Amino acid sequence: MLSYIIPFIVLILVVVFIHEYGHYYFARKYGVGVTDFSIGFGKEIFGWNDKSGTRWKICWIPLGGYVKFFGDRNVFSQADQEKLLAKYNEVDRQKLFVLKPLYQRALIVFGGPLANFLLALVIFFSIYTFVGKDFTPAVIAEVQKDSPAMVGGLKQNDVILEIDGNKVESIMDVSKFIMMSTDNLIDFKVKRSYDELILRIKPDTILGEDNLGNKINKRIVGIKLSAYNNEINHVKLGPAQAVFHAAHEVYYVTTSSLKYLSAMVFGKADTSQLGGPIRIAKISGQVAEFGLLAFVSMMAYISISLGLINLFPIPMLDGGHLMFYAFEKILGRPLSQKTQEGFFRIGMFLLLSLMFFTTFNDLKDLGLFN
Repeated sequence: MLSYIIPFIVLILVVVFIHEYGHYYFARKYGVGVTDFSIGFGKEIFGWNDKSGTRWKICWIPLGGYVKFFGDRNVFSQADQEKLLAKYNEVDRQKLFVLKPLYQRALIVFGGPLANFLLALVIFFSIYTFVGKDFTPAVIAEVQKDSPAMVGGLKQNDVILEIDGNKVESIMDVSKFIMMSTDNLIDFKVKRSYDELILRIKPDTILGEDNLGNKINKRIVGIKLSAYNNEINHVKLGPAQAVFHAAHEVYYVTTSSLKYLSAMVFGKADTSQLGGPIRIAKISGQVAEFGLLAFVSMMAYISISLGLINLFPIPMLDGGHLMFYAFEKILGRPLSQKTQEGFFRIGMFLLLSLMFFTTFNDLKDLGLFN
């Protein structure tokens, strides 16, 4: 159990700290007072005050965190400005979040997700620079008899160039692109002798195991791969190339995650793959056993997921507050307190429903529900 809990706590501490520091950085940049910087919820374990009066603390429930602003009753509402102006003197008013210009408030809120994407970018950049990136072309070594690949026309010695429009730069990309595909047919662009062909393959879905031994529904086409000319091409990249490929990986993970979640909503993707804290804890423990590189890579993917989810236009999330600011920009005034509270109730319902669903999936994954 400790082998799962410790890596999970480390993962959450880092990813949540970076997210909250993004809010904190822009808040301080624009002169907003910050009274609390908390990693975790509930009772404080330990903490300290810095010279600006911010209480930095670690709390017992490590499932998130928050930055609390000076005078924070409802930091995302401007509906009671007159009361605020009467309550604080001129010096203190300068530290109030709700009195800042719209673009500053938007940047403070957007700072959290932005920091998560930047963390992932830095991790991928560091890996590609100091460890390297695989560029081994993917060659089909075997096409299984009567498999979707054989039916679709794939042949031995075909070099896979693209899958669903995604360039296959490495033999490692093939299974990733197949798993993340949500359409009934997968487009394979292959090189055969001197010709380039596009073939449409209808994958089978089977109950199998991932590389960590967890039960998942796998999409398979029935091919075995080998390295081109049996040579592994793993190279360390220069700074410019590393930035390019790191940015491309962040972009791919973001867009494919959005596409997969959209497919889930419309019933075209497997909702059982949607997990919560229990599954993240389990997988983080399993990945940690493979070493620091695998664990840090997972941290990058979790950081992207946290940043992305927080941008959803759901009240209580950063994206919900940005949605309110969009309304404020369009209408020329903030939404009323009553309207915002109505949206917050909807947001609470959606988040609780999502938590229930992901927790059910986690418990089912542990074998408690069959």
